[in-house]
Amino acid sequence: MQVKRGYHHGSLKQALVDAGVELLAEGGPAALTLTEAARRAGVTPAAPYRHFSGRDALLAEIARQGFETFGDKIEAAWNEGRPDARTAMRAMCAAYLAFAREETGLYAAMFGQAATLADPQAGGAADHALEILWRAVVAWLQQAGAPAQGARHVALQIWALAHGVAMLTISGHFDAAKTADPMMVLEGAVEGVMAAAVGRTAGTR
Repeated sequence: MQVKRGYHHGSLKQALVDAGVELLAEGGPAALTLTEAARRAGVTPAAPYRHFSGRDALLAEIARQGFETFGDKIEAAWNEGRPDARTAMRAMCAAYLAFAREETGLYAAMFGQAATLADPQAGGAADHALEILWRAVVAWLQQAGAPAQGARHVALQIWALAHGVAMLTISGHFDAAKTADPMMVLEGAVEGVMAAAVGRTAGTR
């Protein structure tokens, strides 16, 4: 994401967010300060306090925007479960990994520290993203003829897997050309979790 140098009237808040995203992409949460965000946005060190009470408030706003964008992307990839839940889940996994690779600044804000999600808006956006994944798991179970019991727990397992693969990819441990194709790793893991879930729920009927 390119940071806008300076700002027009009414856009200071977003200019600071954009600067913060750039800092996070470069150095993770530790690199984010209001002073540096202000410098990159082309304003005085005092200017950010018109919109943010402190560094954590800026981080929470970046996380909120990140989760909202992330939710939009995985929901679009899900495409209401078309053509079927299994194929649509695969598309969601691809969208997840693409977001993590392409929006490293937003991703760092979203998952850099759990305390960020204590902010009601950031936490609400994160919950909405998880709800999309939960709906996908429910659809897969139903199409497999299994009850949706425990679907939320399964969704959390898939989220944990996706995050792990994403982080290994971002850090360079997974590389399709050298070590392992991240998408193949994630697809295989999700298939295993869902097969186990179908087997468990089928056994309870």
